[in-house]
Amino acid sequence: MVDPASGPLAGRRALVTGAGRGIGEALALGLAAAGADIALAGRDRAALDRVAEAVRERGRQAVPVVLDVADTHGIDRVFATAAAALGGLDILVNNAGVEEVRPSLAVDEALWDRIVDTNLKGAFFCARAAALLMKPRGGGAILNLCSLTSEVGVPGAVPYGASKTGLVGMTRALATEWAKDGIRVNGLGPGYFRTALTEVFYRDEAWQQRMLSAIPAGRFGRMDDLVGPAVFLCSDAAAYVTGQVLYVDGGYLASI
Repeated sequence: MVDPASGPLAGRRALVTGAGRGIGEALALGLAAAGADIALAGRDRAALDRVAEAVRERGRQAVPVVLDVADTHGIDRVFATAAAALGGLDILVNNAGVEEVRPSLAVDEALWDRIVDTNLKGAFFCARAAALLMKPRGGGAILNLCSLTSEVGVPGAVPYGASKTGLVGMTRALATEWAKDGIRVNGLGPGYFRTALTEVFYRDEAWQQRMLSAIPAGRFGRMDDLVGPAVFLCSDAAAYVTGQVLYVDGGYLASI
């Protein structure tokens, strides 16, 4: 195991949204193991406190902050508070997201707004808040959590797919605009990982077998599969990488 004090992210300060469970929790712990101090943002304070304790067990500072990214009015304040507690902000992992499977003809405006306001609008204003803190310090790294639905259509996931496709466009546009400020913006696209968000699919055994047959690696993703790519994209090893989306999917997209 890498000593966090000498890891690739040693001395960095990261904020992870949606950090109380699933991929957000895994990435927060992975960045901490690589040496970063972590601000944990999410809606469930009890879950954030649990993850914060795990970060501290890895020898890093943890600051839990309650945030609903769909409420854009609170983002700048929460980011400023977290950065003050950590002594700055070098990394943002834009992970918070929501999904609800529903046939497109049954999608109403309320569902559309809930998903897009969180996954795309909220992600933009989090990136903006981070950039305002990073720019005066010479730069930083922003990692947006994209999706296979950024590249392929999934029935019953139209608002989600629209939000995640928009996130790719946002990633590329911000990368080109903020490169001069030393801010790199990349995306991480998980393939099929079993989380609370995707559990509805995994309850269907026939679906599982269908998906496994389409993944060249022959298995679903494990949370640890995302940590190395995330650490890379947030570290100096990726100093000349910006505007890219790295799909961690066991070869799924390459094979269709």
